[in-house]
Amino acid sequence: MNGLQVMLWVSCAMCALGVYGVLTRRNAVAILLSIELILNAAGLNFVVFGRLYGQVQAQAFTLFIIALAACEVAVGLAIILALYRTAKTVLADQVNLLKG
Repeated sequence: MNGLQVMLWVSCAMCALGVYGVLTRRNAVAILLSIELILNAAGLNFVVFGRLYGQVQAQAFTLFIIALAACEVAVGLAIILALYRTAKTVLADQVNLLKG
């Protein structure tokens, strides 16, 4: 296996771990970190395929993914802080704010 195939397998493992984390974690911060892992896997895929096919646009998409991940962290942490202030917990399954 060459280096690009190894990077694709690493990206696949990162995405699988991220999906597993989103589906199994109860803590909202851990879910947010798992989403970050999925976004990093997507960025790694863009870099690998950009390198494979010689496309410079792949790096531009990767920079967009990094900026999107930074915005997602800022909004996600703000939501988690508001959730903690309201419900006094960060466990996702214990929060039920839509009920009256």
